[in-house]
Amino acid sequence: MSTQPIEPMPRPLLRAAVRNLPGYVPGRRAATADVAALASNESHFDPLPSVRAKVLDGAERVHRYPDLSCLALRERIGTQFGVDADEVVVGPGSVGVLQQLLQAVLDPGDEVVYAWRSFEAYPILTAVAGGTAVPVPLLDNEHHDLAGMLAAIGPRTRMVLLCSPNNPTGVAFTHRQLMTFLEAVPPHVIVVLDEAYIEFVTGPDRVDAFAAYQRYPNLVVLRTFSKAYGLAGLRVGYAIGHPELAEGARRTSLPFVVSALAQEAAIASLDAGDEVATRVAETVQERMRLATRLRAAGWVIPDSQANFVWLRVSDGESHHIVETLAASGILVRAYPGDGIRITVADAATTDRLVAALPAPGFQPSATTAA
Repeated sequence: MSTQPIEPMPRPLLRAAVRNLPGYVPGRRAATADVAALASNESHFDPLPSVRAKVLDGAERVHRYPDLSCLALRERIGTQFGVDADEVVVGPGSVGVLQQLLQAVLDPGDEVVYAWRSFEAYPILTAVAGGTAVPVPLLDNEHHDLAGMLAAIGPRTRMVLLCSPNNPTGVAFTHRQLMTFLEAVPPHVIVVLDEAYIEFVTGPDRVDAFAAYQRYPNLVVLRTFSKAYGLAGLRVGYAIGHPELAEGARRTSLPFVVSALAQEAAIASLDAGDEVATRVAETVQERMRLATRLRAAGWVIPDSQANFVWLRVSDGESHHIVETLAASGILVRAYPGDGIRITVADAATTDRLVAALPAPGFQPSATTAA
């Protein structure tokens, strides 16, 4: 009998780009009802009654495939914003639509410029699509460095991603800043304006994305039903772009990726605009109260225009805050090397958070750090 060692069989390998991908880190989930889940940017409101009724009614038809083209929803979005249905792309959340756009336009090695820190899916989606990420650091005031982003555009740049309000810092740029930027971007470079939190913006000179869209054909407006509309669990978002680009993005979608329940709920949400606006106004009011309480406690925070606030802290302080709050049944989202994002909920949760939040300036000891 042979005693020769058996050579191991070769194994299938992942693409190098996939092997090197960081994993997307979701917000920590609440295990019990008494935990304040402020780590994910979800709405703390229950579903709108009209939306809930549509979902329950649609449950009777879940044995049928949804409309592949999402035509009714695309037409309703078009009516909402004064565009044609062929300019609308619908997908599983705005992140799903962005993936479709990247797959539609990137060739291997094409570059995507974005601010950092910003939405953590940007580098992941860029790499999966075969592109090269070009992150541009935020300014000290947490804003996009728009001049730096313009300077980063090179011969291989195919797309620029702007996130306003920016996730996770919450800051937004003005309409004038956007128009100045778009005027300077080469017309062959696609600019995606990610407005996942646009409904919460109350600052002066608020961006009018659709006025900009009518003027600059290389602009794509990206939005979601997950935040202000409260449909995070149904996964539906959309983009508005000029017809050829929109058609290309629709072609890269997986078949039937947006459920019929999601499509019907999104239409019902648009139809319930007044109710959504009331909820947004309450969230904005509580955001302002939370910011005031945090500043009174000594925190220096940017003026958030989203449904969350941002604490810029070191990793040591971040770990201390996250664990202290978790011990009090409050979950927040830490971003290693940058800071902590805290979602706005109701007044009682704000009071609970402020009472449990450690004072700023914590310095971990050698024992704590270990």
